[in-house]
Amino acid sequence: MARNTVTGRGGGIGEREMGKGRREVSPAQSFARLPVPLYPNARQRAFTLLELMIVITIIIILAAIVLPQYQRTILVTREAVLRDDLYKMRQLIDQYAADKQKLPQSLDDLVSGGYMRELPKDPMTGQTDWTVVTGEDPNSNNSEQGVIDVHSASPDISTEGTPYSEW
Repeated sequence: MARNTVTGRGGGIGEREMGKGRREVSPAQSFARLPVPLYPNARQRAFTLLELMIVITIIIILAAIVLPQYQRTILVTREAVLRDDLYKMRQLIDQYAADKQKLPQSLDDLVSGGYMRELPKDPMTGQTDWTVVTGEDPNSNNSEQGVIDVHSASPDISTEGTPYSEW
């Protein structure tokens, strides 16, 4: 008799052949083990068309309430990013002028001078198309021009009622 490597007991084949192992189940006995419904004449419960329509209507109403608020939140966030970007770029223009004793000729001078890693994208237009205001360099004796301010290139109106190009 062979031993089983997992359990260490003597052979399963010999016991099965002798009727001590698993016994065979007839098809009739296997069907008898299936669960039997308590109420055989009751129809199965499902959602009606009316219930589905009510749920869909509620979802549409909630979406109609939430969507405008979501869009407003996105716009307010973009405006906050624009304010921060303009503030930082104006600070960097002043810092460049103080360090180099001259105004930058373009915003790219701030990047090449190591004051910025890269020119930020305008959150309203999605591109690096800033409007640059040039003016006379107060540190120059030859009346040279340079960047004195920067604005957004977006023609849109802010939530405050002012154009982004005036910020």
